[in-house]
Amino acid sequence: MALRDDLAADIDGVLSQAWDIRDGTTVPTSDTVALAGGGVNLKATLLYADLADSTNLAMWDSRVAARICKAFLAASSRLIRAHHGEIRSFDGDRVMGVFLEGHKNTNATKCALQINWMFQKLLRPKFEAKFEKLRNGTFRLAHCAGVDTSDVLVVRAGIRNSNDLIWIGRAPNVAAKLSSIREESYGSYISGAVFDAMTDAAKLAHDGRSMWEERKWNKGPIERVFRSSWTWTP
Repeated sequence: MALRDDLAADIDGVLSQAWDIRDGTTVPTSDTVALAGGGVNLKATLLYADLADSTNLAMWDSRVAARICKAFLAASSRLIRAHHGEIRSFDGDRVMGVFLEGHKNTNATKCALQINWMFQKLLRPKFEAKFEKLRNGTFRLAHCAGVDTSDVLVVRAGIRNSNDLIWIGRAPNVAAKLSSIREESYGSYISGAVFDAMTDAAKLAHDGRSMWEERKWNKGPIERVFRSSWTWTP
C-alpha cells in the first residue's frame, strides 16, 4: 500500500471511530486507554514546570545544559510525587504533573512554590558555584511553574508501537502557557480558578500576608492570573 493510502486510512479511521469515553478518578496510563477510540474524562489540575532559555544554554555548553535539565526535572518530579501528583509528560526541559481529587489545587500550588524554593535555594546556587560562566556570565538561570484546573479529556494518539497519551482541555493549554512567562523574581503562576479553589494554606504566609498578586493576562482563555515570588521550604 502506498504511503498516501496509509495516510488516508489513518485519517478516515479516526473520523469513523466510535468513542468509548469513561469518567475517571485516577490518572490513566497508556495501557489503560485504548488507541482506537478510548478516552478518559477527568477533573484535573495540571502543573507545568519549565526551565527557561535552555536552548541558549545548550548552545553555550550542551553537557552543562544536560546536567541542569536532568537536575531540574529530577527534583521537580520528586516534588510532584511528594504532593500526590502523577508525572505524565516530559518535553525537553519541561515536566507535567497531574493532580486529582481532594486538595488538588492546594497540592499543585504548594508544589509550584516548593519547586521555586528548590530552584532558588539549591539548583541555581549549586550550579553557579560549580561553573564560573554561570556565576559571572550574562546568562541567568531561570524557571517558571504554571498551574490551571479544568475538565480534561485524555486520549491515546499516534500509531501502533509509537503512541502516547495527549491531554485535551483548558488546563493543559493554560498551565503550559503560564509556565512560559518570564518575569524577574516570579517563579509561580496560577489561574484564577486555582486560586479560588485552593485553601488559605497555599494563599497566605504564616504572618497572614498574601503570597500571591493578581494580574491581567490576555494570552489565553482566562483573564485572572496570580503570580508569586514566594518560596516554600519542603
